[in-house]
Amino acid sequence: MSLYAAYAGNLDARLMTRRAPYSPMRATGWLNGWRLTFGGEQMGWEGALATIVEDPLEQVFVALYDIAPMDEESLDRWVGVGLGIYRRARVRALTLDGEEPAWVYVLNGYEGGLPSARYLGELADAAESAGAPHDYVMELRKRPC
Repeated sequence: MSLYAAYAGNLDARLMTRRAPYSPMRATGWLNGWRLTFGGEQMGWEGALATIVEDPLEQVFVALYDIAPMDEESLDRWVGVGLGIYRRARVRALTLDGEEPAWVYVLNGYEGGLPSARYLGELADAAESAGAPHDYVMELRKRPC
């Protein structure tokens, strides 16, 4: 098994159960030194897509999943790795148990563009249901769209 740090829409446990049914959530935590942003507006169905970029002053709330081998390919297909939309990157997630090496999906596109209001609302709802702090969720809800 490998550890996947889910951010944005993949924080929704119901969606992750459909996308990776054999992969339980292990913990929540933070990616320190990363910032949630949007890009690839031309690739999205309703605007820019969520991604993360390195930023030493920021952090991103994540849910960590133990990804079973049979779910890895399914997740890659779901986010469009084979189409070149996202790629995997290695990160270190900070949990209550310490640092954990994990992988994330990073957009293969330039930062910029605005997400749709619906998409941004879904991301905020997913963060809230995963247990993100209230101020983190509110910042998501206040982002321009």
